Amino acid sequence: MSEAVKFGTSGVRGLVDRLLSGDAGIYSRAFIEHLQRSGLVGEGGSIAVGEDLRPSSAAIGEAVCEAIIQVGLMPVRCGVVPTPALACFAMGRGMAAIMVTGSHIPADRNGLKFYRPDGEIDKQDEAAIVQILAEQGSHAVGARSTGEVAAAEADALALYRARYRGFLPNAALSGRRVGIWEQSSVARSLLAEIVTSSGGQPVLLGRSAQFVPVDTEALGATDAARLAAWIVSEQLDLMISTDADADRPLVIDEKGRQVRGDALGLIAAKILNAGSVVTPVTSSSGIEAGLSAPVLRTRVGSPFVIAGMAEAVSAGHRNVVGFEANGGFLTGSDITYSGHVLPALPTRDALLPILCMFIAMGQTGAPASEVVSGLGLPKALSDRLQDYPVPKGQALMRQLADDAAFSEHFLDGLGSIEGRDTTDGVKFFLEDGKIVHFRPSGNAPEMRCYVEAPNRDAAEALLTEGLRRLKAFAPVGVEH
Repeated sequence: MSEAVKFGTSGVRGLVDRLLSGDAGIYSRAFIEHLQRSGLVGEGGSIAVGEDLRPSSAAIGEAVCEAIIQVGLMPVRCGVVPTPALACFAMGRGMAAIMVTGSHIPADRNGLKFYRPDGEIDKQDEAAIVQILAEQGSHAVGARSTGEVAAAEADALALYRARYRGFLPNAALSGRRVGIWEQSSVARSLLAEIVTSSGGQPVLLGRSAQFVPVDTEALGATDAARLAAWIVSEQLDLMISTDADADRPLVIDEKGRQVRGDALGLIAAKILNAGSVVTPVTSSSGIEAGLSAPVLRTRVGSPFVIAGMAEAVSAGHRNVVGFEANGGFLTGSDITYSGHVLPALPTRDALLPILCMFIAMGQTGAPASEVVSGLGLPKALSDRLQDYPVPKGQALMRQLADDAAFSEHFLDGLGSIEGRDTTDGVKFFLEDGKIVHFRPSGNAPEMRCYVEAPNRDAAEALLTEGLRRLKAFAPVGVEH
């Protein structure tokens, strides 16, 4: 029997065969039941449905629509659309939404993200949905229903475009050649439109008919080399892209190096004059020093960031924002920039941090690498081991958290341990300002390693050694 579909750090994730054999409908109906019990959707109400470009998403979207029809509601099919665009559309119309996306995970897996009419579900909603699943038991989606399905893809995209119309100065990219790695991103055409409207020259590269999983926190070596080569061969000032559902940005500077997501988040927070910032423990330790605003650290996952932003809003803070190390940027309150109002959008968005990078380059006239170096962040890198045995990963986390002698042995030679943080995974503060952080993924059988060091060579060496030790702890079935 294949592994179960389950909630992770970002919605429900699981193998495609499980989702298509009934789990997509089961989870969708449980979500709807939760909405109904909470009074968030009434009889005859509508639920927006969107999807990414992975091969299974259209079929899973149909299963979701069938589940919506079966409980007497109307699906509003938004088609292939960025996750933040679906959220923006649904929130603007007071509707709940379900996004079919597996984000960066491989094509044999997929997932669902659930949105209440006021935004992404939180951990309390998740617990309520799981309880409903336990009450109802599993039952497969029945025969295809004949209920009505409304189409609104053009409306959803138009509203998302309108959100940022006028935000970026018309000549922000004047004279700049900007590469767009199209691959399987649902935002590939939108990115080209924005570059053109801002006076830049878009250079379209790498569109793929095959699904390409892009993890903005662990870009593969082959992809990184390909992007760096394009920077040179196409004489680019910048390269931009997103993950599959466009809630995480990817930016490559003019030197061919990736701009980390937390650096993009810091740039955006400064541009937007953030009054309060929420970010997970995996973001750079230099974030606090780069801001005058208070910074709240959370566990990894947008629900935790959203909860932190809600706390900040309740405390009276204005211009409340959040971002993750993967670059996804969230707004917890309305933001006004240069007379343009961005309504709160408490879900990850890839577009806003990319636009803020454009603004920073336009304001200073500097290349992207200088904008980033001006932040003064320590050198940080991250990567992952795929197909990591989950029980082994759990055992390692327990030992690292609870057994000081084991931790010293595991990190022997990397530097003396000066502190640790177990907010999410285990993060070690080592001598000479070095940091190594081990954390199991909440969405797939993977182990992640994050490091910081005073310079890039030291960071690369620390990451290589951290990954080696993870492999040595669980060598069976590990691929990288």
